[in-house]
Formats: sequence, C-alpha cells, structure tokens
Amino acid sequence: MNRRYFIKNTGMAGLALGVSPMLIDVMKDFDNQLDIRQFFKLSLAQWSVHKQIWDKSLHPFDFAQKAKSLGFEAVEYVNQLYNDEIAKSSLDTVVKELKKRAKDQGVTNVLIMIDGEGDLAAATKQGRDEAISLHSKWVDAAAELGCKSIRVNLFGDAVNNDFDKWKEVSVDGLGRLAQYAAKSKINVIVENHGGISSDAGKLTDVIRAIGLKICGTLPDFGNFCVKRQGGERWGAPCIDEYDKYKGVLEMMPFAHGVSAKTFDFDNQGNETTIDYFRMLKIVKEAGYTGHIGIEYEGERLTEEQGIAATKALLLRAAAGL
Repeated sequence: MNRRYFIKNTGMAGLALGVSPMLIDVMKDFDNQLDIRQFFKLSLAQWSVHKQIWDKSLHPFDFAQKAKSLGFEAVEYVNQLYNDEIAKSSLDTVVKELKKRAKDQGVTNVLIMIDGEGDLAAATKQGRDEAISLHSKWVDAAAELGCKSIRVNLFGDAVNNDFDKWKEVSVDGLGRLAQYAAKSKINVIVENHGGISSDAGKLTDVIRAIGLKICGTLPDFGNFCVKRQGGERWGAPCIDEYDKYKGVLEMMPFAHGVSAKTFDFDNQGNETTIDYFRMLKIVKEAGYTGHIGIEYEGERLTEEQGIAATKALLLRAAAGL
C-alpha cells in the first residue's frame, strides 16, 4: 500500500468515525514532509497495532509487512504478542520467521520490548536469578534478529517503593543481565514504565551505579505516572506524576532509544497531553540521532490513524527545530 492510498483511506475512515476534517488535513500533510532531514530515524513500535493482533485481524508475523505498508523502514517488537506462536512451536522458530519476514520487507529490526519474564528488581536473589534467566533468551533472540537492544522493566513491586532497597536489587538484577548481554553487544535499556521506574531521577541513579555503556534507558514521552489510585500498576487514575520533560531530559544521556507515545490529538494535530516540540528539542539537544519509535495508545482514532497522526506531528516538530 503506498502512502497516498493509505492517507486517502485513513481520511475516509476518519470521517466515518467523526474525526475532525482539520485533523485529517494535518495527517495528510506528513506525505508532503517526508523529505525533511530530521535528525532521527523513525521506527514503528508493535504495540501501536496490538489491538489488531489481539482481535486476530493482523497476524503478529505480518508486522514487518504492516509497518512497511505504512511507510516505516524499522520495527520494534513486543515479546508478549508472540506468546501464542511460541507456545505452538518455540522461540527459535518464531525468531527465524520474524527474521525472514523483516528481510523480505527490507525492514530493520531495532529492539524487542520484554514484558512478563520475571522481575529484575525482585526482592529475593532467587527471583532476580529467574528473571535474568528468562530475559537472557530474549537477549539471544535480539542478537539473532539483528536488533540493537532489548527493553526491560524495573518494577520492583515487592520492595514497596523503598528506594534504597529498589536501587540495590535493581543494580544487581539489571547489572548482571547487562553483563550477559555485553557478550552479544546488545543494549539492555529500561523504560520509565510505571511505579518507581517512572521516577527518572531514581532510575538514572541505578544506571549510573551499574556504569556499563550498554545499560541505558528508553525514555517514553508518556509513561511518567509514579503512583495510581489503589496502588494499581495500570488502569487507575494517576495521583503522582513525575514531570515528563524533566524526566526525558534526565534520561536522554543514557538513551539507546526513544518512545514517542501518543494518546489523542487536537484539531491542529498536536498531542493533547504532551508538547512534542518541547520534547523533540530535548531529544535533539542531547545529541540523539537514533530511532524514535512511534507508539500510539489512543482510543478515539484507529491504530492506523493514530500512527499517521503521530508521524505527522514528529515530522512537523522536527521541521520546527
């Protein structure tokens, strides 16, 4: 599918959904801005199409093809979206298929986002050992795929937000995994992904303590909720949020990737909760020139529309710097 066909059909679908015609015009604009010499490279995070994968309208093996049809040359995988396929065969079989599909599409594999493989910041050494073992197989998978990084979490729920304890166990669990990954030259990067890990000052303190170049961060523009109602990790209203601009600024010196999170857009194509012009200025001034992964998580637009709107905003913000 070429870009103009995609935008045409995105616009028609948008009108059917009641999306503002002004926003549709803004989304169309990105087709005329693709020659901008932006300082970063674009990639598509698989979570942007997770609804289609969950409802079976998109097979996870077809992600590279889907990304290419939307104008992307690089992709970021999400491990949990392959749980069913791994259960049917094996991780090795899945990796071989993904590698073939990416090669067929001429798409670069950038990273794998790892969830559900134990807690690297578990309170017990046994828990951390188990998490390191489970994550290590994904380090090997990333190396086989030609990815540069795996993204991991440092939730540390069992230490009850005790920073000193969380730092101690995080330095141990994350640090030992990074030592393993160093053998394959795979970056192990932590996302601000809820709880104490969304406190960028504390997270970067852990990264500094480990002191390995391959052990870094994945700043996400929209994941800075430190505490939610009822102590829930997801879903509940946020009652304590870290300053997102301060957080990205603090994380960028250690960044091996950037996640451009979006939820919704106004009629001018701006994200309603994040100042993208301010964010990209922070990223550029940090000297970052790697991939920025688009990760749309909204409800009002379709996944394709949200991806297109995010891409348009990124290009427009880059042009303004």
